[in-house]
Amino acid sequence: MRIKMAMAFLAVFVFASTAGLVSAQDNDKMKDHSMKKTHSKTRTLTGCVSKGEDANEYRLTTAKGATWELNSDALKLADHVGHSVTVTGTVAHNKMHGMKEDVKGEAKEHGMGKHSTEHGHLTVTNLTMVSESCTK
Repeated sequence: MRIKMAMAFLAVFVFASTAGLVSAQDNDKMKDHSMKKTHSKTRTLTGCVSKGEDANEYRLTTAKGATWELNSDALKLADHVGHSVTVTGTVAHNKMHGMKEDVKGEAKEHGMGKHSTEHGHLTVTNLTMVSESCTK
């Protein structure tokens, strides 16, 4: 009887230990995942501002070719068309944006979408002009 109780206790202990290890690994993965730049709610980007297709629509293109659709209720983005700027703002739907960029990254690793660059939507809260012209 004691042997059965000891084996049952050992089995429960091993199961609990294994579940704890798996949980710790999942937490580490989540930390790595949440620390990715593409998953950030707030981003700071530098690039060239251009006019979008519609009224009050602006686009920022970074040196690496990423494009961001910009909007702001507080700042006059029209004043910075053709300028190189650094903007800080809130990423629209940051979790979805991060997942989309993860998929694009995986595709690049497997030879698909080699020229696929980051694209997102940013509500600008701060803007600093870097230069009155954009470098190509």
